[in-house]
Amino acid sequence: MPAQTINSIDIRRADGRFETRLDWLESRHSFSFGGHRDPANTHHGLLLVSNDDIVAPGMGFQTHPHRDMEIVTWVLEGELEHKDSEGHVGLIYPGLAQRMSAGTGIRHSEINHSDFKGSELDSPVHFVQMWVVPDEDRIKPGYSQLDINAELDRGGLVAVASGVHDAAIPIRQAGATLWAARLQPGERVSLPDAPFVHLYVARGDVEGEELGGLSAGDAARLTSAGVLAAKAGPEGAEVLVWEMAGTIAS
Repeated sequence: MPAQTINSIDIRRADGRFETRLDWLESRHSFSFGGHRDPANTHHGLLLVSNDDIVAPGMGFQTHPHRDMEIVTWVLEGELEHKDSEGHVGLIYPGLAQRMSAGTGIRHSEINHSDFKGSELDSPVHFVQMWVVPDEDRIKPGYSQLDINAELDRGGLVAVASGVHDAAIPIRQAGATLWAARLQPGERVSLPDAPFVHLYVARGDVEGEELGGLSAGDAARLTSAGVLAAKAGPEGAEVLVWEMAGTIAS
């Protein structure tokens, strides 16, 4: 994982992302994914996938395989049901930290749990799914989840998943930490000072002197950028921040 030393702030707007649209799925990809390929946009640091998905009620991703990947899912609205071949079953909702280690191989499904037609539960599920490479291949598959709503409500950045910091759930990557924050209007947070940082605005708006204005779906890819600050707009914001010590070797 060679580190880059070039200081840069790369802003990526929501309308510039790849899109996959099906009758049950609206998915926006921050990096090359599926049939969307761009050799110049494959990852940032150790982050290989960051998909912003909206899935219709009762629909979802049927059983499919993964291998050698740390997969973190963060729900913004609704409920997502997880089932996998290791016997893990989980209902993922806003404020629940969840991680699946694919390791030597695992099969799982992700289905919108809201399938009661005509009721208040008949609604899409909106979530961000993120993949980072593990620091060791062919580990035993695993699963972990923990409710961190109380921590989020106290403000500031909360460590969701990490291989180095004390976080809600562990991941098998010592060079990566995912932070989340539900920012109140005008609340300000300092972003980690790391070789690679990926800031994703999941909801609302933020601004910073060096970042400018960022709206929902926008991202900032920071490389050795130092300590930067982000301030929530008048409606508040929810942000996901990956702090990474290295990058995927080319």
